[in-house]
Amino acid sequence: MASKILKATTNITGLVVSKDPHYALKLLYGKILRDLKKLPEAAAYRKFTEDVINSRLEHVENEPNIARLERKINCGQIEEVIVQAENELMCVRRMALNHVWEPLVAQAPANQWKWPIA
Repeated sequence: MASKILKATTNITGLVVSKDPHYALKLLYGKILRDLKKLPEAAAYRKFTEDVINSRLEHVENEPNIARLERKINCGQIEEVIVQAENELMCVRRMALNHVWEPLVAQAPANQWKWPIA
C-alpha cells in the first residue's frame, strides 16, 4: 500500500503534489515498456531505457514510502520523476515513429558530432 502524501507543496512553481504517485508511475512505466517493444531489441536506446525503467518500476512496486522511494530513484521529488516519465514516454514514441535505429539516408556532414563548436 502506498504511503499518504504529507507535503502540501513541491515548492516548484507549477508542479503540484501528486495524490497517487505509485499509480501514476506504474501506469507510465508500463506504457514506456510496452512502447519500447516496438523498437528492435538491438537498438541501444531500447536496451538502456528498459534497464532504467525496469529498475525504477521495481523500486515503485517495492517501496511504499515516498521519501525512501525518492532516495532510491535519486532524481528529485517524486513529482519530478513523474514528469521525467511523461517526457520519456513522449521520447520513446518519437523514437519509434522516426525509426532512429535505421542507418542515415545520407552521410552526416563533417563535424556533425563535434563539440564544442569552434
